[in-house]
Amino acid sequence: MRNSQRGMKGWMLLGCAAGAMLVLAPIAAAQEPEQITKDNVIAGTMDITFRTRTEIDNSGDFKPGSPKPGVKDEYKLDIMVAETTQFSGTITRQPNVYTKTLARSKQSAAIGFDVSLSVLNPKDLKMKKPVGKWVGTVPIDTASGAYDLSKGKDQQSALRIAIDAIGSAQAFTDPFSGRLMGKAEKKESLAAYTFKRVVGKKTVEMKVTKSDPMRFDNIVLAKGPVEAYPRTTVTGRLDYDYETGNWYTDGVRFRYTLNGKEYEDVVTGSIKWVEDPNRESNGKGFYDFNLRFNEEKNRAATGEGAAFEGMSDEAAFFAVDASIPCLTGKIDYVDTLISGGDAPSASKVTYALNANKLTKAQIVNFFKLWMICIGPTNDE
Repeated sequence: MRNSQRGMKGWMLLGCAAGAMLVLAPIAAAQEPEQITKDNVIAGTMDITFRTRTEIDNSGDFKPGSPKPGVKDEYKLDIMVAETTQFSGTITRQPNVYTKTLARSKQSAAIGFDVSLSVLNPKDLKMKKPVGKWVGTVPIDTASGAYDLSKGKDQQSALRIAIDAIGSAQAFTDPFSGRLMGKAEKKESLAAYTFKRVVGKKTVEMKVTKSDPMRFDNIVLAKGPVEAYPRTTVTGRLDYDYETGNWYTDGVRFRYTLNGKEYEDVVTGSIKWVEDPNRESNGKGFYDFNLRFNEEKNRAATGEGAAFEGMSDEAAFFAVDASIPCLTGKIDYVDTLISGGDAPSASKVTYALNANKLTKAQIVNFFKLWMICIGPTNDE
C-alpha cells in the first residue's frame, strides 16, 4: 500500500598427478544451484491505471462512490526476472459493487491474470521464445481479507501457469493454491509489534504501533515457466506500518525441492517507503528493498557486522549487510495524484532490484509472490 506516508556444472573432474586418474566429485555438490550477484535481476516497468477511482457510477443504483460495474484497475507489466525469464501482460483488479438500497452484490471483488511468459537463451540473451502464460482468477473475500488462490477453478478460471510443448520440453499446467490474507478491513483493531534484528554484536529493534499483517497461509506457487523453478510453498507474514508506509517481516518461508534436494529459504528484513520531498507536485516515491535470505544461518557463518556497530538502532536496522544473501534496490513510482487527495489515479512504476548471492529459484519465487500481492502492495 502507498499513501502520503508511504518497501552448474556437471561432473567435476580432478586430475590425479600420479596416474592422470580422473575422480568424480559427489553429485550433490555438482547440483547445487549457482548463486548470482548482479544488479537489475528484477527489472522492467509496470503502468497502473486506477480506473475504479476515476470512472464512478452516477446512475444512483449503487452505493455512493462505487465505480461503474465492469470497471477494473489495470497493471500492465513488462519485467525481466533472473536475466532469462520475461513476464509481460496485464493483471486486473475489480472491487465489490453493491446496490444502494438492499446492498445486494452486483459485482464480486477479484484479481485476474493474463501474463505471457518467455524465456531467453542464457548463452545469447537476444534469443527469446514464448513458452506459455500465467492466467486465471483470484476471488477476494473483502470481509475476511482472503485471496483464495484456488477458488478461481469454481469459475472455470483456475489461477495457473500453462506451458506449451517446445522442443524436447514437455507441456505442463500447474495450479496455484493457498490463501493470502490481506490487510484488515477495520483499522481500529491494529496491534503494535516489535521487529528485531541482530547487527554486529547487538540486537536492534523497530517498533510498529499500527501493524497490519498480510499473511501467507500455505500459498503454493505454481512451478515454471521451466522445471528449474519448482512448485513452492510459502508461509509467514509481511506486515504493513500505517504510520510510515514501510513493510516488515521476521520470516517469510519458501519451501521447495530442486534437483532432488529440499530447500527452505527464510526471508527477513524490510521494504521501506521513501517519499520525494516534492511528492505533492511530482508524485515521486520509491520502495527501498532490504530483504535478507537465510540471515540466521549466514550471519553465524560470516561473523560480520562490526561496520554497523556505530550506527543508531534505526540506521542499523535498515542497513544492507552485503555479507548476507539479500535482495536490494528500488521500485520507483511516479504517481498522478487525484486532486484534493493523496491517492493516485495512475502510477508509472520502474523495477530495479539487485541480487547478492541469490539463486535464480530464490529470485523467481520472490517475484511470483510479489505479483500475487499486487493489490495490497500498490493500492489498498
